[in-house]
Parts: sequence; structure tokens; C-alpha cells
Amino acid sequence: MQLYNTLSAKERELLIEQAGKNRLTISFYKYAHIGNTTIFRNHLFVHWDALEVLGRIYVAREGINAQLSVPVENFEAFKAQLDSITFLKNVRLNVAIEQDNKSFLKLKIKERKKIVADGLDDGAFDVTDKGIHVNAEQFNTLIDDPDSVVVDMRNHYESEIGHFKNAITPDVDTFRDSLDIIEKQLAGHKEDKKLVMYCTGGIRCEKASAYYKHKGFKNVYQLEGGIIEYTRQIRKQGLENKFRGKNFVFDHRRGERISDEIISRCHQCGKPCDTHVNCANEACHLLFIQCEECAEKMNNCCSQECMDTVALPYEVRKKLRKGKTVSNKIFKKGRSEVLKFKK
Repeated sequence: MQLYNTLSAKERELLIEQAGKNRLTISFYKYAHIGNTTIFRNHLFVHWDALEVLGRIYVAREGINAQLSVPVENFEAFKAQLDSITFLKNVRLNVAIEQDNKSFLKLKIKERKKIVADGLDDGAFDVTDKGIHVNAEQFNTLIDDPDSVVVDMRNHYESEIGHFKNAITPDVDTFRDSLDIIEKQLAGHKEDKKLVMYCTGGIRCEKASAYYKHKGFKNVYQLEGGIIEYTRQIRKQGLENKFRGKNFVFDHRRGERISDEIISRCHQCGKPCDTHVNCANEACHLLFIQCEECAEKMNNCCSQECMDTVALPYEVRKKLRKGKTVSNKIFKKGRSEVLKFKK
């Protein structure tokens, strides 16, 4: 029985083009207590592979976090398969604002210790004891409430290109970094302020809401469905959009435009820009903001050094990369001394 992806990204891309089918990019999560993650993971792979689902999915004893794409014609069958799993019945699905048939090119379902890394080792902390969920209209009301403190639970490179008006945007690299920073910053307001949080699709602020309740905050709220669902609701209901800029997304698109406002700038020349790219030097792969002019001038690289490396023959570049691991621990997203206009 096949339990792993066997096609390369290029092979899958060609098959998608040949099939000519429209696909939906979807994300969802659910915190739950899962007993055997291996059995659950394999069960999902068998059923989803048969439905031509592609994406990046993490399962852990605390639940599931999924970003994926599925052919439109298979969506109802996919939804039925989800509903057949007790804790996923009627789970909220965040459908991407902007669709792309090639948002994912492989099906990867991986077991993890946690679906959102938090660095916590507290047996008394119950991730399912969450805060109050609010919709877009309620969230807008809370934003305007002087007794509210609105907090962006995403990382610096996400909030840099887009965030809600007047939100606190911690300059952090990981979710776990923000937990302690926010608690310390708001320690004196555990009872007199409304702590209102948001993130991309809801998964991070849901865990954060449970954590801050555990830490003694009395009035904890979260934007249900995150920025993705907020955008859908304001457009459908004609509500005021209080989000500025783009919403960073974790597929090859790297962003969905929510408002026309550009709040960030090219990290190389400083002109208004909110397009994230990865450095063309595969040994660097730095994520940063680059305008079209700089992309042409710098050959899609972040620095002169990387330009020089990309110009070398492939075999030479391959030798230079040997033994190097490209990971967040080595190559920080948007963190580099070569980025002159990084805030």
C-alpha cells in the first residue's frame, strides 16, 4: 500500500496541466486528543491520495493542521471523508481568497510532536480550553473598543506586509517567541482589558487564547477563521475592512491581497513593495521582499555574493552546497545584514 508521495514536483505540475482541472486551495485545523497519530496519518493519506489531494498536513496528539488543494470535482467527496471522522465533522474550511491550481504539488502528511510548536512543557495546560470566538463584525467592534488590546500572533515577516489597524505586531521569528513577550507586555491588564488575537487561519491564536486563559487573562477573544475568513465575511456582508495590506500565506503564492494599501517596502531599494521572494541562490534561499526592478538588477538574489554564486556552473554550486542544511535555524526569514531596508 502506497503511503507516501512518489512523484516529483515537476512531474505533478505536468499532470495538473494535462488534467486541466480547477483546484481549490483550502486550509483547516482542529485541536483534539488523538491517540495513535500513525494510524490516523496513514488513514488520511490513503483516502486523500485517491481524491488527488495535494498539500502539507501535520498531525499530532493535539490535533491536525492542514493546507491543501483538491480538484473542484472531488471537493464534496473530500468533505464527506472529513465528516466521516468524528472530531472533523463540519470542521470549518478556509477556502483561499485567490485560487491557484499549483498552490501545492505534493501530498505530504507528517507526524509532529505538536501541530503548532510552542516550546511549552506544562501538563496543566489544556489547548482545547480556548477563548471566545468572534466573527468579522464582532471583531471590528472589538478593534474600536478602547478597552481592547489587539495582538497579531504571527511572525515579523507576515505582519510586515499586512496587519490590522492599531494591532500589536511582535518582532518575532516564531510563535513560541511571542507567547512570553505578549504575556509580559500585558501582565498588568489581565483583568481590565480584552485580549483580542488574530492570525492567518486561526490555529495559532486559538492555542494562544487557551494559553493566556491558563495564565490568568480573564477576557480572551480570537478571530474565528483568522484573516482568511475575516476577508470572506467583510466582502460578502459589505463590512468595513480594517486590515491593511496583504495576508501572508504558506504556499508558493506567499500572499493574498486584502486591501490596496502597500505598507511595506522593498528590502533592497526601499520603494513600496509587498512581494515576498526566495533568494535564487539555493544555498541561501532567504525569504525577503523584492520589487521587480531589484529582481531584474539582482538576478532574483538577495546580495552580490549570491549573484556571484548563481553565476557559477551548476556542478560548482552543488559542491558549495554540499553538507549545508537549509532551515529556519540557519537562514532566518527576512533576517539578514544584506537587507538594507528591512524594518
